[in-house]
Amino acid sequence: MTSGELNAQILRDMAEIADSEALMKQLAKYLKKLVAKKNDPTLMTKEEFFAKLEEGERAYERGECSEMLVNEDMTTYLRRRGYDL
Repeated sequence: MTSGELNAQILRDMAEIADSEALMKQLAKYLKKLVAKKNDPTLMTKEEFFAKLEEGERAYERGECSEMLVNEDMTTYLRRRGYDL
């Protein structure tokens, strides 16, 4: 299905429910959830996820990583890395 066909189908479906306030409210609620998902930086494809893992492994091999010490809390770790908390 092309983008134009998909848009036309969505508009036809919306016209079917336009006279029902309850259904339009449900649609608006669902659309907000979809927009939030689109803007969520943690969502990624399987390929993007594995590419990030591979880049992390390469950074580790280049010595560009820092490890947390045993029993070190996050605040101490970040301060040791130069973050002013």
